[in-house]
Amino acid sequence: MIYETVAAIDLGSNSFRLQVGRVVDDQIYVLDSLKEPVRLAAGLTADKQLDAAAQERGLMALRLFGERLRGIDKGAVRAVATNTLRVAKNADQFLPLAEAALGFPIEVIAGREEARLIYIGVSHSLPLVSHRRLVVDIGGGSTEFIIGKRHDPERMESLYMGSVSYTQRFFPDRRVDKKRLREAQAAAAKEIELIARDYQRFGWQEAVGSSGTARAIADILEQNDLNPAGEIGITRSGLERLCALLVKAGSAEALDLQGARGDRPLTLPGGIAIMSAVFAELDIERMTYGDGALRLGVMYDLLGRFHHHDMRDATVAQFGRRYQVEAEQAGRIEATALLALDQLGGAVAEDDRQFLAWACRLHEIGISVAHNAYHKHGAYILTYADMPGFSHKDQARLAMLVLGHRGKLEKLGEIPADNSIWRLIFCLRLAVLLHRTRDDRALPAWTVKPQGNGFQLGLPGDWLAGNPWTAAALAEETAIWRQIGRDYAIRARVVKKMT
Repeated sequence: MIYETVAAIDLGSNSFRLQVGRVVDDQIYVLDSLKEPVRLAAGLTADKQLDAAAQERGLMALRLFGERLRGIDKGAVRAVATNTLRVAKNADQFLPLAEAALGFPIEVIAGREEARLIYIGVSHSLPLVSHRRLVVDIGGGSTEFIIGKRHDPERMESLYMGSVSYTQRFFPDRRVDKKRLREAQAAAAKEIELIARDYQRFGWQEAVGSSGTARAIADILEQNDLNPAGEIGITRSGLERLCALLVKAGSAEALDLQGARGDRPLTLPGGIAIMSAVFAELDIERMTYGDGALRLGVMYDLLGRFHHHDMRDATVAQFGRRYQVEAEQAGRIEATALLALDQLGGAVAEDDRQFLAWACRLHEIGISVAHNAYHKHGAYILTYADMPGFSHKDQARLAMLVLGHRGKLEKLGEIPADNSIWRLIFCLRLAVLLHRTRDDRALPAWTVKPQGNGFQLGLPGDWLAGNPWTAAALAEETAIWRQIGRDYAIRARVVKKMT
């Protein structure tokens, strides 16, 4: 389904932001934007617990956003959470409350996925050029570095350093002096060294900063004539002058400069230190500013899904090639599993069909590690690999399907009986079992339907008698399901022959 209005919510480490856009001819025009300075990262305790005050600030902001989003279809809204909720140990307790306050699901995305979406947003806010751009986005808890051409990111990294975390770490009492600033710059430089050589070797022709920190620094440099004459954006010399003024003032709050107002001084010292290290380590002289960022990227990625250009499809295909999945066998499994899902009837969510298809295509990727327990290897890969387009929740769901496609089912843990993932696991397991010969021989006339709290499989009795190996495997399968309290019956049908 294609929507005229789409919305993106960014649960950042410093601010929560909502953006609503109108879709016209595959372009998105921003209609409304809301920003709440939640400072979520400031609520992270030393043992990575999100404190109650930060949680309440977040929930208040999400209630406001939820009111603005009333009446918008769930399929037209995507909410993503970034670094703080990636690292918070109690994120699983906060997220259900956050989703209830917002009224929409929230995805915690990986650092490289955040980088990919940022680049898409920035590239759509700037003129289309043929050369490569480096995009740097300093957030509250992480900094993303992306090199890309046109709308396609080619290098993506996310480093664990941000304006909020660095301000808390190096300037806890708000005081700034030369020693503290140099320590913060050195720490950031050490992180950037990990990617600097590869990025410089790959190369770019234009550097672009995005999001709040880059915007704040650019505004201060431009409004106070700290850049060389005629220069806009962020320049190396302007940044050096700003560092000197910050040290002289002793704190960001004491900076008597245009643009250094509002809530930005709360995180400015950490942001300036990181930006200085970026310029030094990547040998940048000048950086322009791009208005687009994560929220716009989320909306364009959502638009791509409407038009069946889902990045997740491309990722699944790339994983299949990388791990040398046997495409013919995966195709057989997919066709049979989806047919089983259709036969089970009832309402089937579109994403159920998608996830079942993706699991069929990737269920054997673990064989590339070892054939023994390959379903466990595959689940591990899908849990921890960078998978562009997939959230952590998406990856966990896909990994569970792959883990559950063979072996005992107790390993899946406590899953509610009415969770649709049981239907998907049943369909995948059945397809794998029926295609154990790994060839194109015709299957018997099989049927499936719901039965009690499980399933019934119908097969011709003479076929079962003539295929004892498969019949024994099916009998074992029914026992596996019964061990977790689920029904699984096999009905041997008598097939009448035409006379």
